[in-house]
Amino acid sequence: MKPVKKKKTEEPELEPLCCCEYIDRNGEKNHVAACLCDCQDLDEGCDRWLTCKSMQPETCERIMDTISDRLRIPWLRGAKKVNISIIPPLVLLPVFLHVASWHFLLGVLVLTSLPVLALWYYYLTHRRKEQTLFFLSLGLFSLGYMYYVFLREVVPKGQVGSTQLAVLTCGLLLILLALYRAKKNPGYLNNPASNDKSLSSSQIECLNKKGQEKTKGFPGADASSSLNNRTLKDDLKVSSRMVTGSPTKVKEDWCAKCQLVRPARAWHCRICGICVRRMDHHCVWINSCVGESNHQAFILALLIFLLTSVYGIMLTLDTICRDRSVFIALFYCPGVYTNYSSALSFTCVWYCVIITAGMAYIFLIQLINISYNVTEREVQQALRQKTGRRLLCGLIVDTGQYNRGFLRNWHQFSTLGTHSFPHPAEDIV
Repeated sequence: MKPVKKKKTEEPELEPLCCCEYIDRNGEKNHVAACLCDCQDLDEGCDRWLTCKSMQPETCERIMDTISDRLRIPWLRGAKKVNISIIPPLVLLPVFLHVASWHFLLGVLVLTSLPVLALWYYYLTHRRKEQTLFFLSLGLFSLGYMYYVFLREVVPKGQVGSTQLAVLTCGLLLILLALYRAKKNPGYLNNPASNDKSLSSSQIECLNKKGQEKTKGFPGADASSSLNNRTLKDDLKVSSRMVTGSPTKVKEDWCAKCQLVRPARAWHCRICGICVRRMDHHCVWINSCVGESNHQAFILALLIFLLTSVYGIMLTLDTICRDRSVFIALFYCPGVYTNYSSALSFTCVWYCVIITAGMAYIFLIQLINISYNVTEREVQQALRQKTGRRLLCGLIVDTGQYNRGFLRNWHQFSTLGTHSFPHPAEDIV
């Protein structure tokens, strides 16, 4: 009887899925064509919407979970799940830009509402500590759509040469390459399978030998206790507090969520759910943290984007507003709304200006932080604890903890991720 039962339970798992079939969140086989079938929450929501009745937040969450689970595209060996957060930018951005190109007042209304909506969605997802592909989709689609409008509306006018188009295209490709590099591992700390694996044998031996000498000054220290998992965690926490008082030594701290010892300047990202070496911040535009391994690529991507965007704006304004300087044409370009092609190009220019201004602010803050050798996470912590020195109305925050001078700070930043700095057990005990 047992072999028969094993065969019956294994047969459904071995059955291949067709391109339109998938395994839903309940572990059952489903079909893409049945995306609107057997959903009581969706039926209840539609009934309440038709009768103008309110829905409970739990019902809305279940409906969104069901929609995100059933939104799939046919693929080999089963339908692939599509993240629902990437869809709104693909639909709304072209619609908003085309509506804004109808009239000057509509353009002002739409272009001022877009940043407000983006900030509202950012604070909504940031408060819930959820990952979203909305901003990554918005950024990539904005690059592609702006390049498409440039090729379709600006290049045919004959004012852009082949060399200029090649430079702009190379800039776009370099942006994508830098973003791809910035999306890689930012310096995640390995999450060990057990607490014993998080420490090397040399660290355990050193903790065992020097534990009696280093913990005499701390109340409640038991030198005769065995090195079990709980004692190791307590010793590591005590040693972290010991080293905290000395900025010249390497400080380490115990992360209760990842169950590992994190080095100095590392932090646990609540959105990614993992600790990152020298964490700067969690960037929604790349849907990843900016840390020790990808900080340089992030700065490079910002720099290339700013140069390419400014160059594209100059080429577009020089084409649709001739015989005017770029700055004057940006605010005064008579007759631009008489032609729909020129109006769409002008609207896209202002959209690029808004995005470029925001990225330029981020780039400026990054340059200042690198010059003072502080991370954005350390800046926010210093502002909350009121331990940092604020300059230029708070634009510069100097914690003074890792600042070694302008040139040394930039040299350290240029060598991030190239050298591994081992932290022996002697430094933490």
